[in-house]
Amino acid sequence: MVDAVVTVFLERLLKTLEEEGRVVNEFRGQFEKLQNELQLMQCFLKDADKQKRKNQTLHGIMANLRELIYESEDILADCQLQSREDNQCSNGWLEFIYPPNLLCQYQTGKRLREINEKITNIKQSIMSYLGPSITYDMGRRDASNDQFPRWSSPVYDHTQVVGLEDDTKKIKGWLCNADVGILKIGIVGMGGLGKTTIAQMVFNDRETEDRFERRMWVSVSQSFDEEQIMRSMLRTLGDASVGDDRGELLRKINQYLLGKRYLIVMDDVWSLDGNWWSRISEGLPKGNGSSVIITTRLVKVLRKMEVSEARTHQPDILNDNNSWLLFRKIAFAGSGGECTKPELEKIGKEIVQKCNGLPLAIKAIGGMLLYKSHYHEWKRIADNFRDELGENDDTVMPSLQLSYDELPPYLKSCFLSFSLYPEDCVITKEQLVHWWIGEGFVPLRSGRPSTEAGEDCFTGLTNRCLVEVVEKTYNETIHTCKIHDMVRELVIKMAENNAFFEVTGRGCRHFGIDTKMDRKQLATNHKLRALMSTTKTGEVNKISSSIANRFSECKYLRVLDLCKSIFEMPLTSLLSHIGFLQHLTYLSLSNTHPLIQLPPSLESLINLTILNLSYSQNLKVLPPYLTKFKKLRVLDVSNCGSLEYLPEGLGRLSNLEVLLGFRPARASQLKGCRIAELRNLSQLRKLGLHLVWDDEIGDSEVSALVNLQQLQFLTISCFDSHGSDLVDKLDKLYPPPGLLELCLQFYPGKLSPAWLNPISLHMLRYLWISSGNLAVMHESFFGENNSAWNIEGLMFESLSDLEMEWQTVQQVMPSLKIVNASWCPNLESFPIEDVGFRGGVWKKGERGR
Repeated sequence: MVDAVVTVFLERLLKTLEEEGRVVNEFRGQFEKLQNELQLMQCFLKDADKQKRKNQTLHGIMANLRELIYESEDILADCQLQSREDNQCSNGWLEFIYPPNLLCQYQTGKRLREINEKITNIKQSIMSYLGPSITYDMGRRDASNDQFPRWSSPVYDHTQVVGLEDDTKKIKGWLCNADVGILKIGIVGMGGLGKTTIAQMVFNDRETEDRFERRMWVSVSQSFDEEQIMRSMLRTLGDASVGDDRGELLRKINQYLLGKRYLIVMDDVWSLDGNWWSRISEGLPKGNGSSVIITTRLVKVLRKMEVSEARTHQPDILNDNNSWLLFRKIAFAGSGGECTKPELEKIGKEIVQKCNGLPLAIKAIGGMLLYKSHYHEWKRIADNFRDELGENDDTVMPSLQLSYDELPPYLKSCFLSFSLYPEDCVITKEQLVHWWIGEGFVPLRSGRPSTEAGEDCFTGLTNRCLVEVVEKTYNETIHTCKIHDMVRELVIKMAENNAFFEVTGRGCRHFGIDTKMDRKQLATNHKLRALMSTTKTGEVNKISSSIANRFSECKYLRVLDLCKSIFEMPLTSLLSHIGFLQHLTYLSLSNTHPLIQLPPSLESLINLTILNLSYSQNLKVLPPYLTKFKKLRVLDVSNCGSLEYLPEGLGRLSNLEVLLGFRPARASQLKGCRIAELRNLSQLRKLGLHLVWDDEIGDSEVSALVNLQQLQFLTISCFDSHGSDLVDKLDKLYPPPGLLELCLQFYPGKLSPAWLNPISLHMLRYLWISSGNLAVMHESFFGENNSAWNIEGLMFESLSDLEMEWQTVQQVMPSLKIVNASWCPNLESFPIEDVGFRGGVWKKGERGR
């Protein structure tokens, strides 16, 4: 991963040298020498990184190089900070009276010279270990590994499953025949065989939904406790169950399930101690055909959990045809799953044969080859795969290791980020992308929006099948994800080998925040670059004062995510200390209680790129200094119920790409930001508006959005709105014509806005309308002069008065691929069952459900 560390540093160094700060210029010669050496080394660092696993001496050399790069990065950051301080108080007479710290400058210059000398020596050492052939490789690099991916959106449909249809049919048959007691079903087999996939297919099947009144999915994992499992069961039933003991938790579970037919999936069970399950199962209601499905790698686990041999299913490996089919769907996803180059088919089948029918291995290899288009690349992969297989006892790990080795440097850092999260943790894409941007993992090219580039990095990992999709939005956009337990084994191993993450906290650069963390884990490590909240869904971090006080000691911290946390010490005191972390680029206080205001000390965080304050229900006002954060690209104040407006001058944040929860000031709120200031945010890609009063939009401000040419995603929420005059203002608030996705929530009018038509919004691809009074679509919605929408995804939710005919929708939206509708009783003509209640999804080419 040293190649990834070098890539991130060079990206930052090049950008800093362009800025030409005074302090940086004083050491320009040393920095440029460092830059040249590292650029020369990039061509062979990937090979050295791979070979260090077999050579302890080379491993030590690469570790020294990594630490020197990190130190250089710290020196560069300090120089940047000093240059900015000089600019803020640049007076010639002050410099005459108070000259720069000459001793500090001398020491910095001396240390940079030492670093350069050591790196030159390291380069020679690495080249000697790699052999003389490396000299012929100088300057040559695998271009396919360094360029941005060929696809900036998912090209492989993760819902596609190959060869497991008979398995799911068998399990469903057993479920349908359940009658007395609790039916226990076991799915057992080696890692990567598809056990969890089979259980998911059964769990999410419509027939299963209809049969069982309650369904619970529990990820058990290796490190679990009985109470945690019961809390997880209750969360799936909609109960937070904070503070209850085991007895109370079990009593609640019984109450929720009493008289109901239920299905519980216990996924990935390892414990051979069946007592925990005995205690839980004894408290469950019996009868009604209720069932439990258990997935595990160990037959002994099933017997301890009283699963009979007759109800134990062991999936077979995929046969040759299904193995090749699965591989084709992934490796050739760009051409619809068809191999268009005959020379690749033969070598592809050779590679697939080595995967031994294991779906996880096939997907990992296929995802990697998706990004390789030439025969010589495939041949090299086949040879490397053969070498990896020779050193391992199984098939899955070699495929995963090879997939990691072939990642571009910038994606290796992104991939290792998953090492911080606990087993089976569901992670939001947003948190990952913000982290990657904040720490500089995302390479920026030609002024490309950082949020867009970060999302492409995420796509690169999902397309390579290293990251599993958990939840998608109505338009198939990935919202949450997780990693397979075998992928997690690899990612933790690689993270520890590269000092990215270490369970003890010693010497690593990244660490996860959770309730169980020990202050000693922070006390021994001031090298940290990122502290991330890694709590699981529905859980909250409880952080002691002794730990919170340590945060500010991590001088070079870039990323601090404290979301979903409760602190023993006053939050204002903690935030005052955080103000000393001047290198901080990403700060998340989302759902952190009780956040009431931001203290003056945070004004010094001038490097902030991302600030997330969402779900801070007690936050009443934002300080005026927020408008000084010129580097800010993401500001999220969504779901802050007490926040009345944002500070005046927000329009000066010209680099903003994402602004969520924007509440314009009313005419009487003179210190607030008016909607007109949005005109200045020319880089805005995503905007969330919360409009309540008609005077939040002045007559001269109705054109505030129309010229935002970069805006692609717009949400307008009118939750808790007042007065009918707001509808008139909304009818004139035209969005930009290049908009790709529009979401209207709690729209107060009976008639849709006149601008919601295929001519004004000819680029619109996705439309989501949720809640509110909407009953009739404006006549312009259905087009004029044979104009038609280009909409591909449509969602109607909780619109009790809306009337619309399915035939008309199909006529005006010929490109429609997916429709999601629920709680819309008047959309009876839509080919979706129960559209007036929980509803469902229609997909083009499929029957509605």
